[in-house]
Amino acid sequence: MKKLLFLLTLSLFSCQKQVECNPKEFKTGTFRFEQVVNGKKEITTFTRTENLQIETYHERTDTASVRWVNDYEFILQKLKPRNRAEKKAISMRFLSTKGKTYTFEYSFVGESKKQMGTVTKTN
Repeated sequence: MKKLLFLLTLSLFSCQKQVECNPKEFKTGTFRFEQVVNGKKEITTFTRTENLQIETYHERTDTASVRWVNDYEFILQKLKPRNRAEKKAISMRFLSTKGKTYTFEYSFVGESKKQMGTVTKTN
């Protein structure tokens, strides 16, 4: 009886809500990313194809190559970096999707500090 009670309790605690994640819908398209920097809302827009991402931030446009690791992860590498920091590749991973938005985590390749964000697909 104790074993049955233990297994029942264990199964209740191990049930987790499944997070929706359909990253294929977000591999390509036009997107909008909003974030707060120093108390001010900043907006970045970008268009991603299978192999490129063209991003506009503060009226400056940059292009990066996109290399898909799998359906959930890709690596961004700026094509024309202007300084040493821009030469670092960025690892991106889809965490969840909902409607026209996805939540992701990102970090420089090889670094353990990760940040998160949410992006909205505009087309």
